This record gives sequence, structure tokens and C-alpha cells, in this order.
Amino acid sequence: MTKVAAIQMVSTPEIEENIESARRLIAEAARQGAELVLLPEYWPSIGKSDKEKLAQAEAPGSGPVQDFMSAMAKAHGIWLIGGTLSLVAPVENKVLNTTLVYDPQGETVSRYDKIHLFSFASGKEAYDESTYICGGDEVVSFEAPFGRVGLTVCYDLRFPELFRAFGECALIVVPAAFTYTTGKVHWEILLKARAIENQCYILAAAQGGRHQTGRRTWGQTVLIDPWGEVKAELMEGEGIVLGEIEQEVLNTVREKLPALKHKRL
Repeated sequence: MTKVAAIQMVSTPEIEENIESARRLIAEAARQGAELVLLPEYWPSIGKSDKEKLAQAEAPGSGPVQDFMSAMAKAHGIWLIGGTLSLVAPVENKVLNTTLVYDPQGETVSRYDKIHLFSFASGKEAYDESTYICGGDEVVSFEAPFGRVGLTVCYDLRFPELFRAFGECALIVVPAAFTYTTGKVHWEILLKARAIENQCYILAAAQGGRHQTGRRTWGQTVLIDPWGEVKAELMEGEGIVLGEIEQEVLNTVREKLPALKHKRL
């Protein structure tokens, strides 16, 4: 068994404030025995507009957010999946929304640039990530001690073909900042579906609450097992969700219902 943790935050526009919150929460997760810790999407900053990310973007391999995550992984001897941060994009006036993975030595072992860019409009509520964010195009997973881990971000959750493309995973992670409007109707259903379809654990770390800017995110940070059962969750507010990846559960589900072996398309 491997203990994993997902951190829920209500990030502010100030990077230093969020770094201190993440520092405290990562330390607490490690203290409680987590060997892998997942941060939420946009954890370093949620401002009034995605345009602010242009000034915050770091070059790959260098910057205060990356230095912090590397140091935390090394200090606590954990695998740290860094939610997302803004990296410099190859397209002018845009950034990449990127997940970086650090091993227990603090080394970067994997990078995923969010592929699917969110767009939503309903009355006064409207979002279009493509205005200032450049989408990635590579499916990414990495090998952890307990098995393969697939990397997705937020809106990717609505695209089951991405999850299938990983092959057999022990765990797929979903750092997110789901809107309250869409989260209350679709978040849990989609997470359970992805866990059941792929017969793996799903660990989702969310932004969850009312932000300083007035934006409200859904929350519900959660660990779901391969049978679609919620093992641990936190609905709203800052905090930590802890649970275990059990190889015996993975094996039992896949032996009982060998759907992955029956896949034809």
C-alpha cells in the first residue's frame, strides 16, 4: 500500500501567500505519511484574469515556484505532483499551463502541458483559457514505485480518450480549478466514470472556495478507487485528503471484471 495525499487550496492572487500555504499543507501531508502529494491547478495564483499569468510565467527549470516544489519534494522525501504553474510558451503573449513532477530527491522527472483548454459561457460567467494559454499536445505518464501515474488537468476530465491513451495505470491524477457551476453537476460523475472505465485510482486536487477575486471554485478534492467508490474527500476550503493505493484492490477489480483485456478499439 502507498499513502497518497491531495491538497485543496483557495489560492489568492499573491504567489508568496500561496507558497506559504502550500508549504504548510505539504508538510502536514508528509507528517501524516503521504509518499505522493498532489497540488491543485493554478495553486501559485488565481487572479482576476488569465492575462496576469503572462507576467508570472517561469522559464522551464528556473523560477521561485519551481525551486519551491523541488525543495519540498527533497525536504520531505516525497513524490510531488505540482498541480499547475505558468511556463513560458513558444507562442507570443501566451503561457503553458504545466504540471511538473518531482521525485524524492527533488529532481524533475515528468512534465505535462495541459492539452484541453476550457471555454464556458453562461450569462455573466464566461471563461476562455485559449486567450492567454497555449495547449500542449503530448500524453504524459510516469512510473512511480507503485505503478504508472497518468497526468491530466481539470478540463481534460471531459475527454475519456486521453485517459484511455495512458494504458494501464495504477493512478491518474486530476489537479483542477473547476467552476462552481459545472462542478456541482459534473465533477463527481466524471471522476467516478474515469476511475471505473480505466480500473484505476483517481486522485483529484481542487481549488475549493470563494477566492479574493470573487471567483468561486467547486472543490471536492477526492480519492476514488477502481470500483468507483469514494475513499476520502474534502468538499470545500483549504485542507488535505489522504488515502491509500492498494495493489490488491487494483488486481481484484481487474480480475473480477477484465474490461481492460476486452478492449478492442
